[in-house]
Amino acid sequence: MTHTIKKVFAVIFMAIFGSVLLYNCEPDPDTLGEQLFLGDAAQGKVDSMDVTAFTIKNYDSIRSDAAKLDSAVLGAFKEDQFGMQRASYLTQLRLSTYNPDFGANAVVDSVVLVIKPEYSVDSLKTTTNEDYIYPDGNVAAKKVVNTYPVKKFGKAKRTLNIKVYEVLDFLKGASDSVKSNQVFAYNTSNIGSKTFDGNINSVTITKDSDNSSIFTSSAPGIRINLDKTLFQNKIIAKKGQPELQDASNFIRHFRGLRIAVDENDGYLFRFIPNSTELIMYYKYDKTDNGTTTRTSANYAFVLGVGNAHIGQYEYDRTGSAYSTAALGDFDTGAPKLFAQGMGGPSIGIKFPPETVDRLKQLYQNNKAAIISAKIRLYTDPVSWNNSYTKPKNLTFLQIDQDGNKKLTSAFTVDALNLAAAPNFKIYQAYNLNKNPAYYDFTVTKSVKDIVEGSGYNKNKYFRIDIGRFLVNDAGTGLKGQSFTSRAYSLHRAVFVGSNTTDSKKAQLRIIYGTK
Repeated sequence: MTHTIKKVFAVIFMAIFGSVLLYNCEPDPDTLGEQLFLGDAAQGKVDSMDVTAFTIKNYDSIRSDAAKLDSAVLGAFKEDQFGMQRASYLTQLRLSTYNPDFGANAVVDSVVLVIKPEYSVDSLKTTTNEDYIYPDGNVAAKKVVNTYPVKKFGKAKRTLNIKVYEVLDFLKGASDSVKSNQVFAYNTSNIGSKTFDGNINSVTITKDSDNSSIFTSSAPGIRINLDKTLFQNKIIAKKGQPELQDASNFIRHFRGLRIAVDENDGYLFRFIPNSTELIMYYKYDKTDNGTTTRTSANYAFVLGVGNAHIGQYEYDRTGSAYSTAALGDFDTGAPKLFAQGMGGPSIGIKFPPETVDRLKQLYQNNKAAIISAKIRLYTDPVSWNNSYTKPKNLTFLQIDQDGNKKLTSAFTVDALNLAAAPNFKIYQAYNLNKNPAYYDFTVTKSVKDIVEGSGYNKNKYFRIDIGRFLVNDAGTGLKGQSFTSRAYSLHRAVFVGSNTTDSKKAQLRIIYGTK
């Protein structure tokens, strides 16, 4: 059974990665139902039918612990449809070696936190200073700075004030479940700050005398100087004491860092939690042959695997369209649909009884064979007429609801049964650079099961989230339907729903053949 599931996930992996190809023309019919045609007597016909589409309110909360954060988000962004969304990041830190020996009379020179956001490689700018003087020893040198713009979602030309705080609450274990709206106490006096203009850089410094390297940064990043006195007292001064003896003691002694922005509007950007660095630079007395010299050294803390990582998200929906919109429900639907990553709303779609009856009559009375069935959604050309990047990564699941309203999610029967078929795609996105864009979600097998058998379940619906399914560590398939990038997806969009006369309302589009 396990082997079968792995094979299914591997096939779905190929199907999903094929699903994000973009086209600017009408899609061709699927080949999934062609075997139902007999000779040349069949001909394809297109029909559109109503669906019930509604917004699922997720109460601005989502699991955002280390198990869910392949990427972390920082920043803030405010717009009229969804309101304000602000993202902070919390992390534990650990010692790279326990019971460390920093040498005699060690004194901290500086402490640098490095965050490495996603950036545009093809927008490099290089600045060279041939007359640079390296301050430690006043060394004549050359300084080369490579600058890249960070990939942002929101208002790109804004400045953010990034601040770092010491966490006061224990952040739990790395495997514990944490929600994005959970509050952890922190010291409100920041221990470091940075005015961020949206660009990151890497730095190389070489001596003029022999061209040898003095300093080379590991990768482009945001470098934030932290309070060296705090690290002198919490780290250097604790040499040989229980606080530095093991991991359990240390993560309760130094409970973590909170990284946040002051602003409530600007942009959001992502970085990989496990790539973050924290380096303490210090000097100590080194004695050789009776001679004592002050010697430079550095100590790298561990901020990656094994630590608790938490995405903390705040929302202010006041005055937004979402705050007053009719979200609809399982039975009524709504004229507008709202979808947003990071715990924002999702979209639900079901087939109403009237559509099911019409499908069955088409099958029974006209002997129609379903070739292709798609749920089509358009972005709202008025409400979402802006320059923000439209989402291209979505997840599409089927949800079953039992009599006690307990929900069970799974890959759709189309994904599980038809992923190996030629040209199969879970969904396709069209016209992402235009207004409106639209999306087609494949439900061919789901519809065929309804019209040709007893596949209709009034408590079943489809769920669409902003984000993508995650690939397993081996890169051979998907982790599963519950592993997605939704917890750190920056995107959002307003779509045309149902229960409206809009010509671009949510619809079931079928292509069928008759004798």
